[in-house]
Amino acid sequence: MYELLIGLRYTRAKRRNGFISFISLISIVGIALGVAALIIVLSVMNGFQEEVRNRILGMASHITISSPSNALADWQTAAKVASQNPHVKGSAPYVLGQGLFTNGSQVKGVLVRGIEPAEEPKVSEITEKMLAGSASALKADEFSVVLGWSLAQELGVTLGDKVTLITPQGQVTPAGLIPRLRQFTVVGIFKADYYPYDANLALIHLSDAQKLYRTGLAVTGVRIKLDDLFQARQVARQINRDLPDLLVADWSQENPTYFRAVEIEKRMMFIILTLIVAVAAFNLVSTLVMVVTDKQADIAILRTLGASPSSIMKIFLVQGAMSGVIGTVSGVVGGVLIALNIGTIVPFIERVIGSRILSADVYLISELPSRVIPADVVSIGVISLLLALLATLYPSWRASRVNPAEALRYE
Repeated sequence: MYELLIGLRYTRAKRRNGFISFISLISIVGIALGVAALIIVLSVMNGFQEEVRNRILGMASHITISSPSNALADWQTAAKVASQNPHVKGSAPYVLGQGLFTNGSQVKGVLVRGIEPAEEPKVSEITEKMLAGSASALKADEFSVVLGWSLAQELGVTLGDKVTLITPQGQVTPAGLIPRLRQFTVVGIFKADYYPYDANLALIHLSDAQKLYRTGLAVTGVRIKLDDLFQARQVARQINRDLPDLLVADWSQENPTYFRAVEIEKRMMFIILTLIVAVAAFNLVSTLVMVVTDKQADIAILRTLGASPSSIMKIFLVQGAMSGVIGTVSGVVGGVLIALNIGTIVPFIERVIGSRILSADVYLISELPSRVIPADVVSIGVISLLLALLATLYPSWRASRVNPAEALRYE
């Protein structure tokens, strides 16, 4: 294909007009920077999404089985049926309730979760999150509690201190409804690195929670952990088919607002940064228009030698596409390298500027995470190449319409 050879020759040749070469270089650099920026930003967003998701699921569960009445009596059977699925790694019952913790003049509304200390490590990372004490110190009938570190600070308590829990399930007396009060001893403090848990969650023994919230032998539900959290939706459907009378929800359904917001934000960033690539790609239009004007004599000679208009068009398509390929490949390589080494680059920048980009006092995550997803890189590269090819269509068509007689008249 002589069109390919001539197109590649034009790409490598030094142009008589240095300004055209400069504009061509700017177009290639623009595409490369746009592609690299898109890969880096999406990788960082993927990293943030994964990091926050892991922190949420570190104390939550992949799947939750509960009853429409909010009281699951035969939870052992539900856990046994769920464990038959090959993706299920562990299960544990829980009782969930609300209350107020008080210590002196400090009052804080909390979410109280009753757990079985021996079973809880199978479904959460509580043993890895402890700052002080231990979750195994929760004993039945001893009314002990494990608090999030932020909650403990707000209440002004530490290990061994007493706090009073007020529950909405009150006692009816001749004087009216009186809230139930119970004193608990702090035996552990955890840090999940996720504010809603650290500031609002308290863990007590399952037996104490059943007595406190008057559920008898029933529990609120069963928490399930899987070997692959991305299989949660499919596994939840399978479990729901085996337990049609119960409610089965996966982690994405329990945190819909957050994960939907992250997905929408990621799509919008993809669209915005793709526009940057599009602007750089369409710079090729002006570059190739000037190249066509500069090469009119060459086009005319090729036409007189028998080249068809479609062949002329292919020559300039090759030339424009090569600029897009060079820019895209450079951007992909540079973007992937930076995204993979973001953990080294950011600390270096922080040392140079003398300040933290993500302060641990302000942000949930103090280090910039990054996760390169091959599918994202491939889609970015394909879109960039398509935009570059689209930008070359008009100049190439214009080159094919050059009249040899008019082009050679003043040569």
